[in-house]
Amino acid sequence: MEMNKDIRSLIKSNMAVFDDEAVFSDDDNIFKLGFVNSMFAMKIVNFIEQQYQIEVSDEDLDIKNFSSVNKIASFVKSKQKN
Repeated sequence: MEMNKDIRSLIKSNMAVFDDEAVFSDDDNIFKLGFVNSMFAMKIVNFIEQQYQIEVSDEDLDIKNFSSVNKIASFVKSKQKN
């Protein structure tokens, strides 16, 4: 669960909304909630590549892989298995 904590921290520190009370679960779609934008998606990619030593290919750049904390963590784990 440490991975989820790290991802959640990244999202909270880069939220597009300035609401300290903003709450989201690990399954909530952070893009649909308006908490992050497409520019932030590249920060997520850079973060997970550096933090977890994986390479994100062009084929991996699907919003489905990055829409929630759990989806990002699952994506990272699947890349680490390869």
